[in-house]
Amino acid sequence: MMEPPEHLRMLKESAAGIAPRKGDLQRIRTLRFTEPGFDRQTWLTMCEMGWLGLRVAEESGGTGLGTQELCALAEELGAGLVPEPLIPAAMAASLLPADHLSEVLSGERIILPAWQEQPGSLALDGETLLRDGRLTGRKIFVPMAAGADAFLVTVQGGLALIERHAPGLHLEVQPTQDGGHFCTLTFDNAPAEPLAGDGRDALEHTIVANSAYLLGLMDRAFAITLDYMKTREQFGQKIGSFQALQHRAADLLIQLSLTRATVRSAAQTLDGQPARAACQAAVSRAKLRASDAAMVVTRTCIQLHGGIGYTDAADIGLFLRKTMVLAPLYGSQAVHRARFRAVAPEVSDD
Repeated sequence: MMEPPEHLRMLKESAAGIAPRKGDLQRIRTLRFTEPGFDRQTWLTMCEMGWLGLRVAEESGGTGLGTQELCALAEELGAGLVPEPLIPAAMAASLLPADHLSEVLSGERIILPAWQEQPGSLALDGETLLRDGRLTGRKIFVPMAAGADAFLVTVQGGLALIERHAPGLHLEVQPTQDGGHFCTLTFDNAPAEPLAGDGRDALEHTIVANSAYLLGLMDRAFAITLDYMKTREQFGQKIGSFQALQHRAADLLIQLSLTRATVRSAAQTLDGQPARAACQAAVSRAKLRASDAAMVVTRTCIQLHGGIGYTDAADIGLFLRKTMVLAPLYGSQAVHRARFRAVAPEVSDD
């Protein structure tokens, strides 16, 4: 496997303090099924390290890096099952004007994007309207939104910024099986600030980052399972010596390798600023591969752990639960298959 460039390796290593590859998952367990479901002090540390501003221009206070850097970091966050909503918050940060960014990049203020209106849709504007500074409509599946201070909402013709406790904004919290939550936001003539912008490109970068998170998640689950197979004994032998289990582990390694190559390719494609069809094809291919592979890998890892893998006390189960929440996020497999089929002929023609 080709080693990542030095700056990407250093970025991944910087995550060790928050998402250690060999650390326990006690922090993750403690935060499950709480509100807001993540730690604000950890969030401040992440922002102090410049993570939120990776794709924000230097003149706006960010570091001006690309999708490859964001994905390298997201992979480590996935390996640690980090619940802090860095990936969606990074999407919002990349869309906010410079005069709104200071408190956001410092971590004092959390702004999350709200863009989806219909399950299985990648459309951003939908029917949500902003008229005379008043917002009307609904957004669904906003992850970890109970911890937000404000929301950046996609509307017809642009964006709108609305405060978490604005009159006319109703937030419905829906717990998820990994211990986090999604929120549905309903706007009833709620006051909001109109902003210029188009979130379509930012959404593509976010989808690839989510795919990288799934890659890190399944990579860690596989490593935990290999360690278990080297220590667990049955019939007087380590179960890792059983040929049938070795074959299954080899299959999982193939899934990981294919996913890593596809996610890296998509990140490189986005950083090259291709035509929209090529961008969408690369992104949907990566999301499909990551979602499908993560389900296969985490389910198989549970099985390779035997009966203990199905208990809540076993850490391996946390990885499957997280996968079941994240795999359909930012478009299900069916949605991305349909989009890939639609845009792939345009890419071939080019």
